[in-house]
Amino acid sequence: MRYVDEYRDRAKAEKVAAQIRAVTTRPWTIMEICGGQTHTIVKYGIEELLPETLSLVHGPGCPVCVTPVEMIDKAIAIASRDDVIFTSFGDMMRVPGTERDLLSVKADRGNVRMVYSPLDAVKIAQQHADKRIVFFAVGFETTAPPNAMAVVQAAKLGLKNFSMLVSHVLVPPAIRAILGSPGNRVQGFLAAGHVCAVMGTDEYHPLASTFHVPMVVTGFEPLDLLQGIAMTVLQLEQGRSVVENEYARVVRPEGNPAAKNIIREAFEVVDRQWRGIGTIPMSGYRLRDRYAAFDAERIFHVEGISARESPLCIAGEVLQGKKKPHDCPAFGKECTPERPLGAPMVSSEGACAAYFHFRKTLS
Repeated sequence: MRYVDEYRDRAKAEKVAAQIRAVTTRPWTIMEICGGQTHTIVKYGIEELLPETLSLVHGPGCPVCVTPVEMIDKAIAIASRDDVIFTSFGDMMRVPGTERDLLSVKADRGNVRMVYSPLDAVKIAQQHADKRIVFFAVGFETTAPPNAMAVVQAAKLGLKNFSMLVSHVLVPPAIRAILGSPGNRVQGFLAAGHVCAVMGTDEYHPLASTFHVPMVVTGFEPLDLLQGIAMTVLQLEQGRSVVENEYARVVRPEGNPAAKNIIREAFEVVDRQWRGIGTIPMSGYRLRDRYAAFDAERIFHVEGISARESPLCIAGEVLQGKKKPHDCPAFGKECTPERPLGAPMVSSEGACAAYFHFRKTLS
């Protein structure tokens, strides 16, 4: 399959890995920011091809993983209402809140539905005028355009029974927070290709120059990641710190102007709480005041709900690249995909889930 098979070629991968080993003369720590990248790295055993002095750590680029417990509790509070049809992507259904998850609300006869697009939720609102339809809008910049489009469309249709619970977060502020933290050990970044396909690469140049850290945009196939690692290591060895684009077949420097325009129409940038990390200034989206009538957090008055994380879960340290999933005492014991303590164990992009499923296969 074009653009897939050629990026999974074992001989080519071993050749690139040999190039990485040949150029690496010092210990380096590189973070892949996206959970999709993490799963490729773990699933295909990419770390096994790299020199021992080269360490890969996993970042907070899994939107499900960084959605705070209090936002899950807000979703559960809304979904538990008799007058609500609560809609969400499937990967949010089993993310644990303080005491339960959305799937347990559904099991208790709550009207919770899995959808494949926010526009599906808009259609449900058109079909059920007697119910209040809420869509759980979670994600990074990648999912922001369709979510923004759904709100704009609902406004054009004059829907009074549609709203969104918004928990959008942004990648560049998270990178800045990691690089500015006292315990940071990341020396280079693999930036997420799908985010950059929407937003472009302009926001990464100030980060690279300010913190003197190379940033390479990559795709999600094994060769994408290996080539991105090779480019990052070469920069580190040469003392350079610029933004490079390994994923040029998809990513343009300017991103997608139409997608960025619809985001600006519906959303504004605000401070956001990140699960396990805390509040990062100007790191997320919320609906603009002109779309306040579609803001579920305001409509259902759940702003005051707060929560705390499980004391056993070290998701925050994993998401900041300070620890690996197997460093957690609860990993594979108190915390499993069937009984997750934190979102990284249940999400399809979570680092803990990747280690649980694929490290066993590799061992």
